[in-house]
Amino acid sequence: MIPVPAASSTDPTSLPPPDALRPDPGPAARSPFIRLGELLADIKPGKPPLSLAVGEPRHAIPPFVGEVLAAHLDGFGRYPAGKGLPEFRTAAAEWCARRYALPRPLDPEREVLVLNGSREGLFLAAILARRLVSPAKAKAIAETGGPAILLPNPFYAAYGAGAEAAGCESVPLPLPASGGWLPDLDALDPRLLARTVALYFASPANPQGTIAPRAYLERLVALARAHEILVFADECYSEIWLGDAPPTGILEVGGPDYAGVVTFNSLSKRSSLPGLRCGFCAGDAAFMAAFADLRNVAAPQVPEPLQHVGIAALADEAHVEASRALYRAKFDIADQVFAGRFGYERPDGGFFLWLDVSGVGGGEEAARILWRREGLRTVPGGYLCRSESDGRNPGANYLRLALVQDLATTQAALPRVVAGLS
Repeated sequence: MIPVPAASSTDPTSLPPPDALRPDPGPAARSPFIRLGELLADIKPGKPPLSLAVGEPRHAIPPFVGEVLAAHLDGFGRYPAGKGLPEFRTAAAEWCARRYALPRPLDPEREVLVLNGSREGLFLAAILARRLVSPAKAKAIAETGGPAILLPNPFYAAYGAGAEAAGCESVPLPLPASGGWLPDLDALDPRLLARTVALYFASPANPQGTIAPRAYLERLVALARAHEILVFADECYSEIWLGDAPPTGILEVGGPDYAGVVTFNSLSKRSSLPGLRCGFCAGDAAFMAAFADLRNVAAPQVPEPLQHVGIAALADEAHVEASRALYRAKFDIADQVFAGRFGYERPDGGFFLWLDVSGVGGGEEAARILWRREGLRTVPGGYLCRSESDGRNPGANYLRLALVQDLATTQAALPRVVAGLS
């Protein structure tokens, strides 16, 4: 089990101060949407603007939301507890038990926390990971060049921001030389692993939609435990899968004590409630206890009425199934429109298109063209990736499109992508 001492017990002399370790974050640490705004600032859209950039679901919100909010309005008149309502934590634990083949049920009191959306938790988790190292791990870090946090590549910007705030070097996980987007675990340098305090991983991945097989996750967790590395699994797309079976969750391979593994999830994608700002994390009890302490002084609380909406949403699968069917219908359209173009492959999950636009000059040029000709706002893939050790950005030739609009809008927009880039 990964040792998780109290933050105050960490020897402050065992690690260099954060400011001494913080690397120049470079452009990849900035918001991709800020960079996109700068890229398109001097270009007039050729048609009425339509955003396919932000992963903000536009599906109808569940019908019970207003009724639940109205029934709990008095909750806005008091400060909510940092850990979350016991009823919410129980609802999250019970949903995990229904959704996953867990080695044992989660303890809502010790192994579940409410979050103000998964992004907040993913960011703060890096800061805590930096603090919670054993003396042996601290010694290894000091001997091998300072603490590191591993990120998938592409990656969600909150991972890199958390690593930077924690004073850790963010290092992209290597991709296979043979191609594909699942990180190559065999290519990880033991000296890098010795100084790594945490590893972020997403399945389904954002944006390429890759789902990690169970055997891969088992290897990932075993490798992390061998080097006292916390695994932070971003599973906010867990309910948007396009095949016949749902993705395996990190808790399913976490063993009976969930040692060293934490899942982060929210209602933003699952329930099309991005504005609710309600999610949860679950896993390693020792980490969760320390995380609760950190969040009590550093994190926004989640209002009780919003948690009650979360309870209702976690108890209902009908709206989730309807939303999943709508995403599948939109990818059916994409299958037809992009067949034989831009290296298109239907992803395993998620709601993004990941298109190879090297033929028109790469992601930035494609984003400019589509804005200038069609008024379509899209994200250059390079803005979602870090350059590797050889200087190559694996996303430079790609473009990300979010299929978050309604079916009719999607059906009208996707042919415009082909027309604009032809």
